[in-house]
Amino acid sequence: MSSKIFLFSTLFCASLLYSSTIAQTNSDEPINNAGMFSLGVRNTLSLFNSHEAASFGAGGHFRIQLSDRVNTEWFADFIKSSTQDLGRTDYHIGWSVMYYVLNPAKTKIVQPYIEAGHCFDYTQLRITSNNLSKDRWSSAMQMGIGVHFHISSRFDITLKSQYMLHLGGHLHAHKDINGVYEISEHEGFEAEGHLLNTISLNYKIGRIWKR
Repeated sequence: MSSKIFLFSTLFCASLLYSSTIAQTNSDEPINNAGMFSLGVRNTLSLFNSHEAASFGAGGHFRIQLSDRVNTEWFADFIKSSTQDLGRTDYHIGWSVMYYVLNPAKTKIVQPYIEAGHCFDYTQLRITSNNLSKDRWSSAMQMGIGVHFHISSRFDITLKSQYMLHLGGHLHAHKDINGVYEISEHEGFEAEGHLLNTISLNYKIGRIWKR
């Protein structure tokens, strides 16, 4: 299972990088995307959590574009995973800034970008055999790459991969000498994170201001 997940993640990231090499076209027509408001729905695969299972989830977001090269995304996600005796649930709510690395006037179909942002994170771990659960709030930073595939002037499909690094306290699940799960809490900074691979469908509603 883990090798298949690693292969999926590798191919996903490679497709994003490859897309950025073929995105440029010969059109020099001026564009003006400042003030554009978009809505989107998304599915996310989360890898490399503190336990072995991958996590799958769903969520939504809206975008407010600040200029032709700078866009913002405000999101909320619900991500869940489970093994035989251990379950994990993550809630993310936050924002990201996207920077389009190529001239938007020349990337009418495929538009790559880099992304960075921050979110608040609520995590719950639960052991089903003894009904034990613990939760915690923390914040996180994320950074990654992505690409829009513009199906029309208003609709796009977006793929992105980003690493989310949690800041603050952490919950860890581990097995004792009898093979039974236990949950421990760790305070302070610890480099716990996960790789998030997301696909989303997005529609441009209209402008909320004009440049």
